[in-house]
Amino acid sequence: MFSFERINGFVASNIEVVEMVGVLMRIFSFSLVSWLGPESPFLFVWIFNTTDAVMLSWCSIIKRDKAYVLLNVFWMMVGIIGIFRAGGLARF
Repeated sequence: MFSFERINGFVASNIEVVEMVGVLMRIFSFSLVSWLGPESPFLFVWIFNTTDAVMLSWCSIIKRDKAYVLLNVFWMMVGIIGIFRAGGLARF
């Protein structure tokens, strides 16, 4: 069953690994866009980038790092907009 407490415990006990995976995901997604340019799979990139923002936000919240909480929550919001735009669900 889904439990935030279990996920929080997992992230807290593996925080360095979760952070490293999130950072590598972000590097990969931006590298993909840099290499492929307009041929990039933008919906995939936005979903991938938003997922790493969720991971890094969670780690920042556990660590009580306000600057990185703000940065990664901002990336989550940008990512949600990017997903809607890349998926053709919004035109703003």
